[in-house]
Amino acid sequence: MRLVRTLLALWLPMCARGPAQELAPSKDEPVKPVYSKTNHDVTPLARERVAELAKKLDPEAYKVTQSAATERPFCGNLLDNKKEGVYACVVCGLPLFSSDSKFHSGTGWPSFFQPFDAAHVASGRDDSHGMSRDEIHCARCTAHLGHVFDDGPPPTGLRFCLNSASLQFFEKGAALPPESQPVKAETAYFAGGCFWGVEHWFQQGPGVIDAVSGYMQGDVENPSYRQVCAHATGHAESVKVVFDPARISYERLLEAFFVLHDPTQLDRQGVDVGDQYRSGIWTTSEAQKLAAEKYVQKLTAEKRFGGKKIVTRIEAAQKFWPAEEFHQDYIEKTGASCHVVDPWKTGAAAGR
Repeated sequence: MRLVRTLLALWLPMCARGPAQELAPSKDEPVKPVYSKTNHDVTPLARERVAELAKKLDPEAYKVTQSAATERPFCGNLLDNKKEGVYACVVCGLPLFSSDSKFHSGTGWPSFFQPFDAAHVASGRDDSHGMSRDEIHCARCTAHLGHVFDDGPPPTGLRFCLNSASLQFFEKGAALPPESQPVKAETAYFAGGCFWGVEHWFQQGPGVIDAVSGYMQGDVENPSYRQVCAHATGHAESVKVVFDPARISYERLLEAFFVLHDPTQLDRQGVDVGDQYRSGIWTTSEAQKLAAEKYVQKLTAEKRFGGKKIVTRIEAAQKFWPAEEFHQDYIEKTGASCHVVDPWKTGAAAGR
């Protein structure tokens, strides 16, 4: 059991055990959106929302998912299911396990050796019934799923032991409901001086799935940092922002961008001088182009920067080249300081 907990601590989200609706935050608690590597929204649902979703469940599913009950062995309808597909949470629809990791354990419950995505399943210690076990539940709605043990097959050596009542199965090729699909993400590109700070602050945005440092708008294939700094490629240090439009708008990203840097400085940001530090918005659609132009016009009319001319370039996005690994998450890795204004604080985007 100690091995199980060591592996889970490295792999799955951990939290204390309790009834599903008690583990969930209340609707008044601020919760930052969370996304998994498979681009699913795994933001914890408010307990009021969990209670609402649980009303649709049959008595057995309700007892299992909301009160941590266990169905009788060899009775679950998914135990002998051999079809290819995805096993999702019966409460919120989040994909939890795949048929690719299902195996016959002989225990009487559906068994899997790994989750669909590690961020989709959370675990906590369960000391009920006079024994110590590791409970697993849905990371999004906290529905009780079952337990995990260390007697599974390679490559994980784990056995995720599930209640059929906690799952709904979608056969391969079948249409998934919206709640079981990854988010329909969009991409935006910004250049505002050194990409370290721009990447760092965009990563903090509510609804931002990922931010990556790189190079854009140049004329050399796969440029290096040294080439870009030598002004040999025409590239600008840029950041690729992947975001969930259901949680954050492109206009809000624009607002944050113009708080992050000074768009009136030509080919520089503070002590960083050179065309690689130019201010730019690289658009991926006509809608983004029009939104960026409209926002710059608004800032200009408001004389947001003391009447100084905004020199931000608005151009159609060319190929994005990711920067070297050394530059990714640089602020987090080193603790360095860059672009110190937080653009997400209340009122921060109203002015510099």
